[in-house]
Amino acid sequence: MTALEPGLAARESHTVTEADTALALGSGDVPVLATPRLVAWMEAATVAAVDDALAGGDTTVGTRVEVDHVAASPLGAPVEVRGELTAVDGRTLRFSVVALGGDGEPVGRGTITRVVVGRERFLAR
Repeated sequence: MTALEPGLAARESHTVTEADTALALGSGDVPVLATPRLVAWMEAATVAAVDDALAGGDTTVGTRVEVDHVAASPLGAPVEVRGELTAVDGRTLRFSVVALGGDGEPVGRGTITRVVVGRERFLAR
């Protein structure tokens, strides 16, 4: 375990499939990367960024998402998602997230806030 400090980061690579499209997820009627899938990928990067730094029995839960989806990604497009911990305020973690297309240009960007919770206590509620 390491300390929860700004700078912890993770990257994940994805390829847009039919299951990732707005058409498949019901968030639109075109076969391009759906915003809900983009947000899910971004959240996964934030989880991965701090996974090794959490105390045993702890996890994080999302509490706020602010994302701009700025470019379309068609079927087969590569998308790299990056999440970096930028601030720690007690149990509240704030992340910067960005998704880049195969050309290196932004597909989406924003911030995600997560809170550290005890897994068992959280699930017992």
